Amino acid sequence: MTPLTGTTPSATVETQPERTALAWQRTGLGVLAVAGLLAHRAAEEERRVLLVLAGAAGLLGLLLLGVLAPVRYRDVRRRVAAGTGVSAPRLVIVATATVLVVAAVAAVAVLTPR
Repeated sequence: MTPLTGTTPSATVETQPERTALAWQRTGLGVLAVAGLLAHRAAEEERRVLLVLAGAAGLLGLLLLGVLAPVRYRDVRRRVAAGTGVSAPRLVIVATATVLVVAAVAAVAVLTPR
C-alpha cells in the first residue's frame, strides 16, 4: 500500500490490482503480437499450417487478454479488499503454458526452412 502524499498515514491507495491487470494485459498483447508476426510470415511464405498455428496462438492471446485478465483483476481486487493472499498458481500456470506454447510455435516457424 502506498501512502498518498500530504495525507495521514491511514489514507492509502492500493495499486496492486491495477498493476496485476496491466501485467496480464501486457502478456496477452505480447502473445497477440507474436501471433500477428507468425501470421505475417505464414502469409508471406504461403504456409497454411503455420497460418493455422498463428490463428491458434492468436486465440490463446485473446483468451488471456479477454477472459483471464479481467477474471484475475476482479479476483485480486476482491482479495485485497478482504485482506487475504492474492496468489493464484493455476492461473499463472495457464499464462505460462500459453506463453511457452506460443514461443515454441514461433521458434519452429523461425527455424524451419521455407
